[in-house]
Amino acid sequence: MWRVKSLDAILATAKKKSLHRSLGPIQLTLLGVGAIIGTGIFVLTAAAAQKAGPGMMWSFVIAGAVCAIAALCYSELASMLPVSGSAYTYTYAVMGELLAWMVGWALILEYAVAASAVSVGWSGYFLGLIENALHFHWPDALRSGPAWSMNGFMPVADFSAGVVNIPAILVALTVTALLVRGTTESARVNAILVVIKVTALTAFVILTLPVIKTGNFSPFTPNGWFGPHGTTGMGVVGAAASIFFAYVGFDAVSTAAEETKNPQRNVPIGLIGSLGICTIFYLLVAAGAVGAIGAQPVLALDGSVVQPGSAAFQAACATAANADRLVCSNEALAHVLREINWPVVGNLLGLAANLALPSVILMMIYGQTRIFFVMARDGLLPQSLANIHPKWKTPYIVTIFTGVCVAIAAAFFPVGQLADISNSGTLFAFFMVAIAVMVLRVKDPNRPRPFKTPAVWIVAPVAMVGCAGLYFNLPLESMLVLPIWGALGLVVYFAYGFRKSHVGRGLTDEVHELDPDAPPTGVPGLD
Repeated sequence: MWRVKSLDAILATAKKKSLHRSLGPIQLTLLGVGAIIGTGIFVLTAAAAQKAGPGMMWSFVIAGAVCAIAALCYSELASMLPVSGSAYTYTYAVMGELLAWMVGWALILEYAVAASAVSVGWSGYFLGLIENALHFHWPDALRSGPAWSMNGFMPVADFSAGVVNIPAILVALTVTALLVRGTTESARVNAILVVIKVTALTAFVILTLPVIKTGNFSPFTPNGWFGPHGTTGMGVVGAAASIFFAYVGFDAVSTAAEETKNPQRNVPIGLIGSLGICTIFYLLVAAGAVGAIGAQPVLALDGSVVQPGSAAFQAACATAANADRLVCSNEALAHVLREINWPVVGNLLGLAANLALPSVILMMIYGQTRIFFVMARDGLLPQSLANIHPKWKTPYIVTIFTGVCVAIAAAFFPVGQLADISNSGTLFAFFMVAIAVMVLRVKDPNRPRPFKTPAVWIVAPVAMVGCAGLYFNLPLESMLVLPIWGALGLVVYFAYGFRKSHVGRGLTDEVHELDPDAPPTGVPGLD
């Protein structure tokens, strides 16, 4: 289980079953911006405000800083190993098959749950648009899933606020159908969608900054830095752990390394460039939202602090006094614009979110199928999962399976809790990447490194501490998901992957272009 797939074998495998290299630095940066700017900023602003109030400004800084140092570690490995598989492949090359499996298993959790979160985020903007622009009221029971809370270690559902999120199901299955049929966006369409999202956020900043009221920033940290005593996942750091979701799309840039021209140069540019652009937007948007209408958290009916998405939170938001609060909105940015008397622009921003967010869902579902594909290519999962449809030339089995799971999660969980669950898997993968960079510096110090992480013996440990710190500031139920999911992964690995592994069977160099798990296409529409 500790067997390592050598760097030379990984590169040889990728060369024999290579994907068409077509992405330049601008396309790669746009891909990163397109994957990063999504539900995180359009929707999670409200959940972050409930946890931290105006202090979510610091939350964006903290989450962005952790992502930045993780991006530096990613950049070194991605430039050395320009292949699909992201953190899974890096871990396989450095720390062995078992840990690589655990990272790949965590990435599956990251991508699938992230796609569910974006689907729920899209649903909020869709419902807000049809209700405000078309004056059509969607049935309450079919607009959101139940509110969840913990009774000890057991989750409890409250169906008084909603039963099932039908719009989220529809968008998840529609995107899945597009991926199965191979009808994916072109590079030009992807660029247009990025422009739409950036334009919408720019308009939001331009309209909100002039009406900022300094009084709306006080108290700045109503729940403190770590939340009131006895709570988990609250306060400025708890909000940073949630907001981390708003940045993790940069991992898609690393996943696309095998399809990048001159990856030694372009992957680091795409990673750091897209992260820098998005961080600037996030801070400006957060300042505009807080300053325009305020972002103080609501309290439970008994006056206690409550988690966003919980039953107590839903009850508090149902009162007339809190109905128009930012933290209670499912379409935070559009809601702010309507509140400052820009209803038409608010509706247009909602329309922009409706147009653009499905592309993020597509990239997340695609990202998971790519991780499945690479793990199947290594023999750790059945190769039938990567079977290609004879007509549409897509990995239809794994795509349909992924899409159905995404739709089920989106139907019954709120966006904030889905984001926190996704973050638990992401933070684990980033933690392992930081370790891999240091281990590889010791094990293979002479291998060419087109991009070297600066001050690696400082940056990598700080990245590890940052990822661990954010993980332990997630809500308890989100922290528990990772070990439970990991235990399930170990069962699958020892039942199948341990025996079928290509490395274990000595098959790492016997890869052929006509294998049934040959890659169908590159990044959707960008090959």
